[in-house]
Amino acid sequence: MSDQRRSFHEHLDDMVEEVVSMGMYARDMVERAGRALVSRDAIGAQQVIKDDDPLDLRYLKLEEAWLQTMALQTPVASDLRVMSVVLHAGHSVERIGDQAVSTARAVRATIGMPSQAQVLATVAEIVDLVCPMVDTALDSLERRDLDMAMSVPTMGRPVERLERSMYSLVAKCREDEEQLEWAVRMTVVARNLGRVGARAVDIAEQVAFLLSGVFREFTSEDWDPGTG
Repeated sequence: MSDQRRSFHEHLDDMVEEVVSMGMYARDMVERAGRALVSRDAIGAQQVIKDDDPLDLRYLKLEEAWLQTMALQTPVASDLRVMSVVLHAGHSVERIGDQAVSTARAVRATIGMPSQAQVLATVAEIVDLVCPMVDTALDSLERRDLDMAMSVPTMGRPVERLERSMYSLVAKCREDEEQLEWAVRMTVVARNLGRVGARAVDIAEQVAFLLSGVFREFTSEDWDPGTG
């Protein structure tokens, strides 16, 4: 391998590492936003909102590096898969940060409203489920582990059940108009947190594409990493 190609592959590895690092940062934002929501910590929520700016800046720099690499290098097929994963996984990470911000903003919007313990417990449980999904997806990217990537959708099934359960919990708040408004807002929070899990699945799908050369959504019944 020439020095130029070696340098190029090192640059690709650096971009992948940056996506993983950004993902860990965004995942931490989600966890802190969830804690702020449960504890009604407006200061903690505001910090999560502020922390989105550095994440956005890192994503923009990643895009610039990606475009420069495409312009100056001549990637072969396997390199192009890495480039695709960097771009798509990087975007998913940026969106995870946005969902953390949405959760944090809900803290500020609902301060002073009467809450309901079971609803808060459900939201906290969703946070506890989606954060490991992000961890696993990022680990699968860092380790290039197909089995790990394919385990992520299964981790999301309890999240879907909890999201559905929110509607019955909201109905229990109907006697108190202000509490009902709060509970409805919490269903939006739960849905946004569910999207964090969906983004983790998106990252895992990109890892499967990187390793197999086949792209399928994991929800597709005919997905087979050995075909294509």
